[in-house]
Amino acid sequence: MKKFTKVLALVFAALLVLTACTAKPANTDAESDLAYIQEKGKLIVGMTLFAPMNYYEGEEFVGFETEFAKAVGEKLGLEIEFIEIDWNTKEVELAAKSIDCIWNGMTITPERAENMSISVPYMQNKQVVVAKAENAEAYKTAEGLESIAIVAEAESAGEEVATTDEFFAKANYTAVDSQAKALMEVSSGTAGACVVDYVASIGMIGEGTDYENLVVVETGEFSPEQYGIAFRKGSDMTAKVNEAIKALAEDGTLETIAKKYKLEALLEV
Repeated sequence: MKKFTKVLALVFAALLVLTACTAKPANTDAESDLAYIQEKGKLIVGMTLFAPMNYYEGEEFVGFETEFAKAVGEKLGLEIEFIEIDWNTKEVELAAKSIDCIWNGMTITPERAENMSISVPYMQNKQVVVAKAENAEAYKTAEGLESIAIVAEAESAGEEVATTDEFFAKANYTAVDSQAKALMEVSSGTAGACVVDYVASIGMIGEGTDYENLVVVETGEFSPEQYGIAFRKGSDMTAKVNEAIKALAEDGTLETIAKKYKLEALLEV
């Protein structure tokens, strides 16, 4: 009986050793994500089209985020592939590996930080109200927006403001599928005003743009925020990108790109 018990003990000990040798480290998912991207040799970036971040000038794909991503890719030896996504399903796309990151003026929120791995903040932003120039004075107050049709991009910081801030409590809110669509609705008169990123307003409204009839309404700041790049939860790709961002900030590349799109005053790094 003692001999049998001893044999069992030896078998059990061997199993423990085998398990220890074959068990995956706690950060395997992160390591495999990095290896997965490096093996492909490219980083697939999920984005939506809006100036000055990602947009077309004729047939050329340009923008601050476009050039920023390419500069990071060069630092990391990775090709950058851009895929236009539905912003509503961005986290689903990321988890499904249809994309490797969300890089498109994405606001850092506690919920997103809980569900994804997010880079260091690289730009500050806020939400603003945009309307036709002739309506700007009337829409400066909450009373002026009573019964006015307001739009914002679904699942965006703009939607959060439009649906929770008392300033818009008496307005009639409707979600649209992009910030570009929100501006289009206001320009055409389908909506009275929209809530969009201040950054988006810099590149998309005013003189020399498609929306010369639109202006930022002087209502004060809504929801000061920071932009970050989102990777799959636990991904150590985030640390690699953070290193590249730091290097681009230190050598002046990031500021050079930002100046090209009139965003240098908003940089965080």
